[in-house]
Amino acid sequence: MRRLASALAVLALCCGAATATADTVTDRALARHDVVRVRSLAPSIQLDMRYATRRNFVGRPLDGYCSPPLAYLRRGAARALGRVQRDLAERGLGLKVFDAYRPARATRDMVRWAQRTGNEHLLNGYIAERSRHNEGRAVDLTLVRLSTGREVYMGTPYVSFSSRAATENARGAVLQSRRLLVRAMAARGFTNYSREWWHYEWGRSAPRLDIPLGC
Repeated sequence: MRRLASALAVLALCCGAATATADTVTDRALARHDVVRVRSLAPSIQLDMRYATRRNFVGRPLDGYCSPPLAYLRRGAARALGRVQRDLAERGLGLKVFDAYRPARATRDMVRWAQRTGNEHLLNGYIAERSRHNEGRAVDLTLVRLSTGREVYMGTPYVSFSSRAATENARGAVLQSRRLLVRAMAARGFTNYSREWWHYEWGRSAPRLDIPLGC
């Protein structure tokens, strides 16, 4: 039993070291393009990186996601997002990020899924063959209450292929929350995609990247 326990301990250490090394390689590769971890500039932002898990419309991690969920953005975008986080804190609110930089191979994986499952109609406005996420300057997010850490109700789930997800297609408290998020993000240079209340873009066009995350 002692030998087995020792072997398992060594295996755990090796796996941990491999993950740390893979993440370090990712950090260095993305840093060459001025893409950094969001939490390096905005450590209090929550992360729920769906495409690194099964909790997304494809039902499995997308191609290019191998490590524990991490969020990366262009340095300027990450810095601006940190400022949004600080602005919202005055209202008792914060941000939760669902998607940020996305390897180009992951976007191609989405397109293949749509074609394979008969959902080609989603390629018209919902699933883009060329995504700003691949450039590291798009981010999907929502509001959370700092007192509880829970998400603010925004009317639809994240990634809802429905007209109800359009930012202005809501009423009452939901519309107020969506508009509050739009104003907070716009104040720091982010532009909302009107068909998706969660999607924001920052800055000018940049080269698309296909650097996998933690692989």
